[in-house]
Amino acid sequence: MDKRNFAFGRTNFILLAVGMAIVIIGFILMAGSGSSEQAYNPEIFSARRIKVAPLVCLFGFVSMIYAVVHKSKDKEEKVNDAA
Repeated sequence: MDKRNFAFGRTNFILLAVGMAIVIIGFILMAGSGSSEQAYNPEIFSARRIKVAPLVCLFGFVSMIYAVVHKSKDKEEKVNDAA
């Protein structure tokens, strides 16, 4: 299959993978035990779960959007060479 037919270049896929890894890290930071009816767990309101993890996820999603919008230089060069 010809590489020119792909919508994304190698750089785009790498950036997408990095963004997805950042999002997964953010969700891992949000994880933990919750409160039950028998015991209250104040850890559910920690700064890591309320502030840090959502910001990490947001950064991951923004980087994934950038990866989709980013135009690869190697793809531009191949298009210019074909013309």
